[in-house]
Amino acid sequence: MDMDGSKRIFQRLGPHSQGGDNNSNKQQKVCFHWRAGRCNRFPCPFLHRELPAPPHQQQQQPHNGMPSSSSKRPHAFSSDYDNRGSAGGGGMRRNPNFNNTWGRTAAGGGAVVRKMEKVCNYWVKGNCTYGNTCRFLHSWTTGDCFTLLTQLEGHQKVVTGIALPSGSDKLYSGSTDKTVRVWDCQSGQCAGVVNFDGEVGCMLSEGPWIFVGLTNLVKAWNTQTGTDLSLDGPVGQVYALVVGNDMLLAGTEDGILAWKYNGSTNCFEPAAQLKEHTHHVVSLVVGANRLYSGSMDNSIRVWNLETMQCLQILTGHTSVVMSVLCWDQFLLSCSLDQTIKVWAANESGNLEVTYTHQEEKGVLALCGMHDSEAKPVLLCSCNDKTIHVYDLPSFSERGKIFSKEVVRRIEIGPGGLFFTGDESGQLRVWKWLTESSSTA
Repeated sequence: MDMDGSKRIFQRLGPHSQGGDNNSNKQQKVCFHWRAGRCNRFPCPFLHRELPAPPHQQQQQPHNGMPSSSSKRPHAFSSDYDNRGSAGGGGMRRNPNFNNTWGRTAAGGGAVVRKMEKVCNYWVKGNCTYGNTCRFLHSWTTGDCFTLLTQLEGHQKVVTGIALPSGSDKLYSGSTDKTVRVWDCQSGQCAGVVNFDGEVGCMLSEGPWIFVGLTNLVKAWNTQTGTDLSLDGPVGQVYALVVGNDMLLAGTEDGILAWKYNGSTNCFEPAAQLKEHTHHVVSLVVGANRLYSGSMDNSIRVWNLETMQCLQILTGHTSVVMSVLCWDQFLLSCSLDQTIKVWAANESGNLEVTYTHQEEKGVLALCGMHDSEAKPVLLCSCNDKTIHVYDLPSFSERGKIFSKEVVRRIEIGPGGLFFTGDESGQLRVWKWLTESSSTA
């Protein structure tokens, strides 16, 4: 898809960068307010990162091994872990300094101060008479780091999948209203609707392929060749899809299914079936030849993608594990137990919790991406109809996104774009702002 400058994506594109990098103009001093997690200056004249430590303090230097490009995997940063890690090859590499960085927002620690914020209901309806004096928000966001480009209306129920296949000028969205809608990226108009017999539970784009998780079925479309395939085998709803080790993997009501594509027969053939989870598998992610599966049995299982054997069971959550995400050497997971947990490999190569971030409501979805300055950020959708945006690894809050209903799906796109879909059926298109555009 032609995303150059984001000039051709939808009708109402936000401002884009007009100038060069402003980082060279910043004073070489760390922003005190950023450390405290409450800097609201954009741009800020001071650094929003720690300065390198003197040589004798290197053991306390925060680890920041974030790769410079986004992952092609759903909801994930890069899956380029170091394969020199745990015993048996693959897995996460142990970082002896991981306890020094996570959740640190100020010298000596301290929690981020959260304000009670609410969008003005009258402003939403277009009839607030208080204007700038209104004590409620007249914006869908706080933080001034991203902008809403457009809203795509059409779905009648929860948006459960968003896919943007490579080489296509179409955006695809799926819903529990039993439809997949096709959106033209240049006009923002709905270009078509595909109806199904069952609810759409998830979607995935991989190259030219689009996979749609349905009830007792996975549909596979090739947007370049027009190939339309049906993958039988799932029992009940398909909740999650991911690609790893040349396999398509699906999280279902009855465990995990895997298929391999056979080019000579142009079909997907069953490769494995994993039934160790005792309840529905609702989230999947792949990293370093490992598959991580989150379940309604409150556990995360770690699988070797070569042998398809379960290597470890992670039991740190006390409710449904809604989303799992790989970042650098870490696994992040969120749950309805109102926590986001960060897992890291110990000396034996097994994963253990190294940091727990507490939210006020249950966390439904995680999405990792980079901002306009290539800094890693985490988007977390919560049960209070908000998306919290955090810097990593500090968990300093960058801003919030408010929605009419709870957001169930977040997906990243090219050129600083990302998409959100909520329980009302609304699909929104967002863009990260550059320093030059935010001050224009």
